[in-house]
Amino acid sequence: MTAIIDLAGKRGLIIGIANDQSIAAGCAEAFAGAGATLAVTYLNDKARPFVQPVADRIHADWMAPCDVRTPGSLEAVFEEVRTRWGTLDFLLHSIAYAPKDDLHGRVVDCSAEGFALAMDVSCHSFIRMAKLAEPLMADGGCLLTVTFYGSERVVEHYNLMGPVKAALESTTRYMAAELGPKRIRVHAVSPGPIRTRAASGLDRFDEMLEQAAKEVPEHQLVDIVDVGALAAFLVSDAARRITGTIIPVDGGQHIVG
Repeated sequence: MTAIIDLAGKRGLIIGIANDQSIAAGCAEAFAGAGATLAVTYLNDKARPFVQPVADRIHADWMAPCDVRTPGSLEAVFEEVRTRWGTLDFLLHSIAYAPKDDLHGRVVDCSAEGFALAMDVSCHSFIRMAKLAEPLMADGGCLLTVTFYGSERVVEHYNLMGPVKAALESTTRYMAAELGPKRIRVHAVSPGPIRTRAASGLDRFDEMLEQAAKEVPEHQLVDIVDVGALAAFLVSDAARRITGTIIPVDGGQHIVG
């Protein structure tokens, strides 16, 4: 009997690995474990030593620098995909950023520049990736991004990222509708709070973790392995009729919060 999650023969691009504790790393491990061939990016030379061990562990086919704030950087990555592989089966977008002052302050106090930068890096970059991936997915494919339930309701200290993630989720739905005729599926995975490098930038994040553990039905926090298992299913052929979803993997926090 064939395994339900079989990614043998599929090629995937992972954008957003910060270190071995990041959500993107958990997803990459799951993709590789299911047989996928992977390429990964790293932000810059300073970040590469933290990403390299993950790339080595998953036997990444190749690595490339990518800073979506730098003109041409993202385009260069997709040109590498086209040159090396010619096609792409799936993509994981797992990047988010907001300037510290804007992130730690009230939404009503955020600067126009900070809001625009947070939207560009955290949301519009996913649109750009979809546009670049589209011609490489002639036989269909899957685009994944990562969100958080602070998009739907107010989460203390999540601040500016709440509206940004709400925009990302709406973008996911619209792109799923637009790309569906080409059999390109689009999803946003919504993990509960996980102690990652990115999350450490949130004010009083430890309190958020403690509160989540109290609220969820099983009183257990999710981890990057849980997120990776869902991501691997979504990019597999087993999920070929599922698209446009915002799927929580949060131990049930979305039903009790």
